[in-house]
Amino acid sequence: MSESFLPLSVPVLGGHEWDYVKDCLDSGWVSSAGSYVERFEERLCALIGAPHAVALVNGTAGLHMALLAAGVRPGDRVVMPTLTFIATANAVRHAGAEPVFVDCDEFMNIDVDGVRSFLTEACEPGPDGPRERSSGAPVRAVLPVHVYGRPADLAALAPLAAEHGLALVEDATEALGSRWTGGPCAGHAVGTVGHGSVFSFNGNKIATCGGGGAYVTSDDAAAARVRHLTTQAKTDTRRFVHDETGWNYRLTNVAAAIGVAQLEQLAGFIAAKRACHELYAELLADVPGVDLLGFQEGTSSNCWFHSVLVDGAVFGRDREELMTILAEQGIETRPVWGLLHEQAPLRDCTAWRVERAGWFWRRVLNLPCSSDVGPHDVARVVAAIHAAGRTV
Repeated sequence: MSESFLPLSVPVLGGHEWDYVKDCLDSGWVSSAGSYVERFEERLCALIGAPHAVALVNGTAGLHMALLAAGVRPGDRVVMPTLTFIATANAVRHAGAEPVFVDCDEFMNIDVDGVRSFLTEACEPGPDGPRERSSGAPVRAVLPVHVYGRPADLAALAPLAAEHGLALVEDATEALGSRWTGGPCAGHAVGTVGHGSVFSFNGNKIATCGGGGAYVTSDDAAAARVRHLTTQAKTDTRRFVHDETGWNYRLTNVAAAIGVAQLEQLAGFIAAKRACHELYAELLADVPGVDLLGFQEGTSSNCWFHSVLVDGAVFGRDREELMTILAEQGIETRPVWGLLHEQAPLRDCTAWRVERAGWFWRRVLNLPCSSDVGPHDVARVVAAIHAAGRTV
């Protein structure tokens, strides 16, 4: 087995990426106008079964727009998990709103019971929906994140949001290709249940544009509004007339060309990641204190990241020690994100009964998961984990 550096997650560019980018360069269409942007949007819609997609510069911009399209206004509250990447909370702030952080469930997704208890115990009825009792601010939306590709429990969250008159916006930035196979959401792809959703095509995602995102919705008016706002809110493109503050958030044709080639390979990427996850599960089964996190019943994940839970009391080393040992052997791993309600710019936000998220933060380690990670790579990682253990 090779002892070369094994990265955590890098893109696999083995399709028509070179051909499509060269076509952009040869044609001169490299900016936000061009056929590849339209092809990218159309192919994404076809893959997940959504009527509208608007290609954008990144997932953060997409979340910003999704919140505005869902009616979030300055001063509003948006309920979201504390266990996610900070870009989700930043987008709430970009919309002028404030996040309310809740706990996670046993699959690291938003805790629906926590959302329910916040709405019933920390809020009171207002003229336009619930209001946070401590601040008096309207609670306008709930923003679940499909963490590491695992579909969140929207079968329970969607009716709860509807009951309280909240917009449901999906952060699907990590979950392209994931879907529900059972329950009320069966047959739906992640990103097609809420008022709107956002996917990311950053370099480490399952499919990449080198950077990029997409807003997806079934709402004709919302799609038109996001398209308008992200092209500087022009009402007359020839004479440069604008009717409100807009943003230059559209994806370039060159980036979209890479994205089209990547989407053509998505099924293969997902199959490879699922096979990798299954092999990790098989080979780690006899490692005491290191457990591969599974999936909620009735879901089909894209297996973007492979997360293990390190029980230091059993394994003999904690998560930090194991990460250091693997790094010394050229194996890149990564812990889960720092909890958002503990981050410096967000400490003044409401954090509602957060308990389980801290347990995950102390234990989660993500293993190499690129789409071209093969059996020999998995065996190398697991052998290194075996050797690192000091079981007692």
